[in-house]
Amino acid sequence: MLQKINGRPSRACMRLADAAYPSPFAHTLEYSSPARGTWNIVHTGMLVPESHQIYICASGCLRGVVLTAAEMGAMDRFSSLEVREKDLVDVDNERFLIDGISDIVDRLPRRPRAILVFPACVHHFLGVNFRYVYDQLRAKYPDIDWIPCMMDPIRQTRSLTPEQRERREIYRQLRPLPHEEKACNILGSNLPTDPESDLLRLLTDNGWTVRDLTTCQTYDDFLAMAKGQFNIWYNTFTAPAAKECQERLQQDSLHIPQLWGYDEIADGLNRVADRISVPHPDWRPRIAACELALDALHELIGGTPIAIDMSFVFHPFSLARLLLTHGFHVTQLFTDVIFPEDESDFRWVQAHYGDIELWSTKNADMRLMDRQSHAGKVLALGQKAAYFNDTPYFVNFIEGGGLFAYEGIIRLAHLMSEAFLIPKDTRTLVLQKGWGGPCCLC
Repeated sequence: MLQKINGRPSRACMRLADAAYPSPFAHTLEYSSPARGTWNIVHTGMLVPESHQIYICASGCLRGVVLTAAEMGAMDRFSSLEVREKDLVDVDNERFLIDGISDIVDRLPRRPRAILVFPACVHHFLGVNFRYVYDQLRAKYPDIDWIPCMMDPIRQTRSLTPEQRERREIYRQLRPLPHEEKACNILGSNLPTDPESDLLRLLTDNGWTVRDLTTCQTYDDFLAMAKGQFNIWYNTFTAPAAKECQERLQQDSLHIPQLWGYDEIADGLNRVADRISVPHPDWRPRIAACELALDALHELIGGTPIAIDMSFVFHPFSLARLLLTHGFHVTQLFTDVIFPEDESDFRWVQAHYGDIELWSTKNADMRLMDRQSHAGKVLALGQKAAYFNDTPYFVNFIEGGGLFAYEGIIRLAHLMSEAFLIPKDTRTLVLQKGWGGPCCLC
């Protein structure tokens, strides 16, 4: 029997001291808040230059991806086939896919270099022979690279998530090429890494060419990533793609997490220095610059409550630890999962600041949260934290915003100062599916 829930949500919030790693909250009916600022499979696929996307699913599933493409102004690179109830029993689904996709391709005003195809979970239930489908499409259109993706959220706890699979399939289009001297890649990111970051400066100042899908202008630019000697990746959904490139293209894989502690940053950068055979730089001046930026921020905001969410950075506990150890008043963390790279920081913050509130972002009880229950000003880091606190004072980016290492800390301090002083129109921003985050087509 359904029960009416009154008052403050309990299943969606706990003291950090009571949280379990790596999944603090039970897997139950999920709530999707209006703050859906993270990138999805449509955004990521649009990064591939000269490509087109085709989604094959029911109208309810199509709604979200169509809205994303429309918001991006990219409907000319997006097509769909609607699966209706009669198609489940009266149709040869392999022929439906082949003929439907062929009709779309033949009607396009120009031939794309690559097409990302997204069947849905229903096609698993129907037992569709995808190998046959793609063999037929490749034979019919040999000039097109066919990228077999999947819009299949129902299996993501037991298999690859749609985001992981999409990245792996995109980078599978890279053909083996001779490696260039002093060439490497940033692999699997949605946002370009800040060119002034310590990571890119370390590489470019030592004569290395760095390629990144987010900065590719043509499909040939993308294919040239096969020339890299090694790949650096920090997006958490990139592991399968990095492993596949390492095995197939003989490109070394360097996982440099987007962490926020000084020692962890130095360790990651020094691993890159070792790979390119240069001495470890003296990072002490950069740390001193971070200290000055954080001191100035603290002088401005003082004990203002700070809320951080998992869409803001990949490892929110690492960022929380940095802020807490510098005297900032972190009061809330919004996350449903803790990644392995964040475990040590999670346990440290849990041990030393156990009274911090840990909130789910998708537990069904969050729909009952009183978003105006707090008193005073809250500085939010991330769109979800801003929405749930109903605060206009927030830093509006996702996935680290391209910030990295010590320069990332300095720039974040400046962005937090700006957010503290200049309120945003939260309602207007939340109406945008991407929360006004950077569009890959801008």
